[in-house]
Parts: sequence; structure tokens; C-alpha cells
Amino acid sequence: MKEYYYDKLLNIKTRGEQQGFYKSLHYHRYEPTPYSALEELFKNYELKKSDRVVDFGCGRGRLNFYIDYFFHTPVTGIEMDETWFEAAVVNRTNYWRKAKQRREGMVFHCCLAEEYPIAPLDNVFYFFNPFSVQVFRKVINRILRSVEEFPRDVELILYYPSEEYVYFLEQDTAFELVQEVRVPFVYEHNQNERFLIYRLEY
Repeated sequence: MKEYYYDKLLNIKTRGEQQGFYKSLHYHRYEPTPYSALEELFKNYELKKSDRVVDFGCGRGRLNFYIDYFFHTPVTGIEMDETWFEAAVVNRTNYWRKAKQRREGMVFHCCLAEEYPIAPLDNVFYFFNPFSVQVFRKVINRILRSVEEFPRDVELILYYPSEEYVYFLEQDTAFELVQEVRVPFVYEHNQNERFLIYRLEY
């Protein structure tokens, strides 16, 4: 029900999963974060207008539109699949038509996650288990290089966190777990239904 309600509110189409699989084992099938999970995340996690969010594996852009609508925070969607990227761009046009305003802070890029040049102000990075830990390592290393060049605090939000992601962050990086947000009703049946927030303080 919430899937229909929010898509209608935002004038976008984000329901449904990707059919088929990528040829590469390193990139996972697209699936949007449930709106009920996003509600729970942002009840417990403060997002500021001064933040700049990057969503890796954004698909049709559900998280991007949700953040723009409720928080007016700049958000960049990274999507390697041209079909999903084009769907996100169409959604943006429809969203802007209904909102009657366009914030320049909502951007989509069609590229591999590990090739996205981390911008100096990007400071919140969202992952719904979009790719293998090998790709994740490359992305995190890019983030770390950016922090060295442009010092700032950064945070990672992991939904449905992979054990491999968690192990890498906790064993091989200086990121620290600062918050866990469990999705009510479903976490009891599936302990992956949670968000982990990691922070690196400069």
C-alpha cells in the first residue's frame, strides 16, 4: 500500500524488481528500498539540508525523490544500467512537473560505481547491497581518498547489510558503527532488515 501511496505522491514509478541478472557476478539485481523501511530510517536518522547524499545503485531513483521531497537535501544517484538510468531521468521529469520546482541538487549519473568521482562535498553514501565486496572496496577507497584530499566527516548507510561489507569496514577501515535502525515487524523474521550507519570522523 505504501509503495502505491508514495509513488503517487511523488508522481514517479519505482515499483517492481529487475527481471534477469547482470552478466557480471559483481553487480546485483536492482530492488528498491521499501518505503516502510525509508520511513523508519528517517525517523531515527537526521539528514540535514547541508548534507550531500550519494545513492549507489539508485535504479529508478526512489531514495533520491524521497529525500528531495521530504528533506530538500542534494542527492546524486549512480546507476550503471542504462535502462534504469533512463527510467530515473523520466521519473525526475514527472516529479518536477508535479512539484513545480526543480532543485539542481538532484542528479543522476550513468556509470560504474567505482568510476564515480566523489565530489568534495559528498558526505553521506547509501548502499542497498548493490554489488560485490570487491566493488564495494573500490568505492570505499575512492571515498577515503576524497576525504584525504578534502577533509570532512562522512557517513555510510547500509540497508540489508552484507556480512562481507561489515567485515571489511570493521577490519580494514577506520569507519565506526554509530547506529543501527531495525525495520519493525520484519526484522523479527529477517535480521537483515536493518540499516547500519558507519561514520568516519576527520
